[in-house]
Amino acid sequence: MSEQPSSSDHPDSDDFAGFDDIVQAETSLPGSPDPDGPEETSGPDLAVIEAGSRTLRAQAGPPQGDPVPSRPADPEVDRALREVEQELSTRWGETKLEPSVQRISALMDVLGEPQRAYPSIHITGTNGKTSTARMIEALLGAFDLRTGRYTSPHVQTITERISLDGAPVDAERFVETYRDIQPYVEMVDAAQEYRLSFFEVLTGMAYAAFADAPVDVAVVEVGMGGSWDATNVIDGSVAVVTPISLDHTDRLGSTPAEIAAEKAGIIKPDATVILAQQPVDAAQVLLKKAVEAAATVAREGLEFGVVSREVAVGGQLLTLRGLGGEYEGVFLPLYGAHQAHNAAVALAAVEAFFGIGAQHARPLDLDTVRRAFASVASPGRLEVVRRSPTVVLDAAHNPAGARAAADGVREAFGFSRLIGVVGASDDKDVRGLLEAFEPIFAEVVVTANSTPRAMDPDALAAVAVEVFGEERVVVEPRLDDALEAAITLAEEEGEFAGAGVLVTGSVITVGEARLLLRKG
Repeated sequence: MSEQPSSSDHPDSDDFAGFDDIVQAETSLPGSPDPDGPEETSGPDLAVIEAGSRTLRAQAGPPQGDPVPSRPADPEVDRALREVEQELSTRWGETKLEPSVQRISALMDVLGEPQRAYPSIHITGTNGKTSTARMIEALLGAFDLRTGRYTSPHVQTITERISLDGAPVDAERFVETYRDIQPYVEMVDAAQEYRLSFFEVLTGMAYAAFADAPVDVAVVEVGMGGSWDATNVIDGSVAVVTPISLDHTDRLGSTPAEIAAEKAGIIKPDATVILAQQPVDAAQVLLKKAVEAAATVAREGLEFGVVSREVAVGGQLLTLRGLGGEYEGVFLPLYGAHQAHNAAVALAAVEAFFGIGAQHARPLDLDTVRRAFASVASPGRLEVVRRSPTVVLDAAHNPAGARAAADGVREAFGFSRLIGVVGASDDKDVRGLLEAFEPIFAEVVVTANSTPRAMDPDALAAVAVEVFGEERVVVEPRLDDALEAAITLAEEEGEFAGAGVLVTGSVITVGEARLLLRKG
């Protein structure tokens, strides 16, 4: 195990000379969020990350048309957004829960039940929820429906969580929505044993924004679980369950079946349930719940699925079998077999929403489906943010997600040498995650993101040494140094050697790396 030279010893140390000054300046900005606020998300004005994005030697920006919004350019708007973020940060973070929909139900009541103003597609599962939600949103939009999408956590900016018409709401609308519901939030706070949490308030904001738009359909991703998740005050006419595996075991259960029992809570009477491929015990639980709810079920591999797929430049070419027939020549600009399966699930969900498979059997218009899938982006999911060497970001944070990412990297990139940068949360199965990546990483740089939940780099290194061996593990406590070290290691093979870097372990780590690698 080794530690790279400090930035002050680096030959390009002049680039880092003002780092501490920038950190101090960023920290002193008015309205900076409380560092003891929500633990699940990365603060959008993280001082160290903002500093690193201006000092990192090897910078490269995201592609044109970046789906992730940046901070508002208008200082007044930015100040207003920071104030909202600071107020939200005083509430329970997303990992502190009192399992109940009592508070969110009370908020919906005083707001006039905005979530009843539009039909919804509700998505749960362990992995693939956000990518699937984005695909569903793209398909619905391509068929001229006005969409609202609510997903979590965000990659970089809190406004990402609430989207209208396929794009995150702007900062002004986000602030306006919060201020509109704030008096009602405070009313509910005063009447309940516990104040509304960070996630509950954001959920209320999303449902209010969708009603105000108004949207034709909402695409809603659960935060955690299903039955007691704050989003579960909607009556989704379509319930989607992406693959279930072990995650949040302290909250949801220690087996796929126990976790499935919680997630099955989104299945409502007479809904259509779209089931991705599941472990047998999880599938049994989900099917039993569907029967009890008199819901219609469509299962991947039986009623719909992936017929064929082949790697293509910039993604993959698919033939999908939907509820209404086959869809050939579908280009998906995302990597990995798991994304092809997410596409099949998304297509079936939209078909079900339009009544295909129940009311009629004709397929959706093929050209529209092709156009929709070709437009999909999923930031932080095997996302290339730099070339020479290639740097890829993936938000895998559990073993199942890591295995899918590793398979996708093998298939799509063919690196001759891959360096991993891993920053994980303290409550995750880090050994399982590292073991999934061990076959594809030549070396791994362990680090930490900026949140209190981040696993200590030395503790992470101790696990990594057991998995990789001491000679393949590098420790860099600060993320900008970890990226620099990984890029340097990748460059050791020369400019045309085909080496790369994969940054992974947490949505937070990926979001902060994305900020560091953007063009300043």
